[in-house]
Amino acid sequence: MSSSTPYKVLCVCLGNICRSPTAEVVLRHFCDEAQLNIQVDSAGTSNYHPGKAPDSRSQKHAKLRGYNLSSLRARQLTIQDFIDFDLILAMDYENLKNIQQLMAQAQRQFGTLRAQISLMSQYDGQYPQQEVPDPYYGGDAGFEHVLDQCESSSQAWVNFLQNQFKAQQNY
Repeated sequence: MSSSTPYKVLCVCLGNICRSPTAEVVLRHFCDEAQLNIQVDSAGTSNYHPGKAPDSRSQKHAKLRGYNLSSLRARQLTIQDFIDFDLILAMDYENLKNIQQLMAQAQRQFGTLRAQISLMSQYDGQYPQQEVPDPYYGGDAGFEHVLDQCESSSQAWVNFLQNQFKAQQNY
């Protein structure tokens, strides 16, 4: 990664209205705080909510912690994302499987891909390789849990990426 080209991360859940937009804004916050040249976006594996704003409950709970999701709009994960992004983070194992299937299509179409895929909580010591549970059909506690886990996992990714970037600079 050159210092002028941003590293690009895509957070992915099912509908792109609860977990992944929350992860996008939280991860962006911690990347900006650490002064990392990282762009963060989000998408869903399904096409349930194209162009829709994040769930009002996600927005409400995020706002209480100082995160603004209001400008985000849902979109579906595309084959092109495997060329455009460096890292694609799945919120759960089912979406990870769906991402892997789409990645196989992308490899057949493009050959070598830029993107690596991982679980959002891959390096999270507090929630080690745990799914970020979908809060959509639950109450307030579920949305708070998503924020807690996204904050913890985002900090873990920032630490991991800082170490990766330092190692590349020293290489």
